[in-house]
Amino acid sequence: MGATIALPTGLAQLRKPTTVRVRERVYEHVTDGQLIARIANGDRPAFEELHRRYARAVLGLALRRMGDRGRAEDAAQEAFVAIWRSARTYDSGRGRGGPWLYAVARNAITDGLRRLPEPAAEVPEGLGGDPDPADLAESSWTAWQVHRALEGLPEHERPVIELAYWRGLSQSEISARLDIPLGTVKTRTRSALARLADMLEGELA
Repeated sequence: MGATIALPTGLAQLRKPTTVRVRERVYEHVTDGQLIARIANGDRPAFEELHRRYARAVLGLALRRMGDRGRAEDAAQEAFVAIWRSARTYDSGRGRGGPWLYAVARNAITDGLRRLPEPAAEVPEGLGGDPDPADLAESSWTAWQVHRALEGLPEHERPVIELAYWRGLSQSEISARLDIPLGTVKTRTRSALARLADMLEGELA
């Protein structure tokens, strides 16, 4: 989500011109939880960094639940407003910042779904029956982490993984679908899986 977040009245004044490259260096070793703690104290640059880290993932979550990009963008914006407003409720003693952010964003998006005048398409997350709520929450968080990691793949590698693991296509079918050599599909698959392993290392422990 490349657009600037439209914050409620009183929050926009916290905006500060900070380049992405400088901000990445400043916050390189700052955890999500530490950013949220700073946001609770009104730290706008910390909020911008958290948005940089999670904007695409939150938009993806909204898009999968709503099935419409325009509505998803509105819902993602509302989700970050909710994150700003709820930052004071975050307790680092109860868990990491990422799962907390996911829960706030998911709840905000769900609230947006309830306000829609007609039913919205929602892609199921692959769970059937009546799973334990804790297991459901953990599975949803894990799935979101994987989706977020996929968003970090280079543009030429992401379609290979999406077609293989979301569409169930074979490498030969992917080769035909993307009109690229089979050897290229294999190379990109290996490279993408290695990147995903690096990005998810420690996250799913």
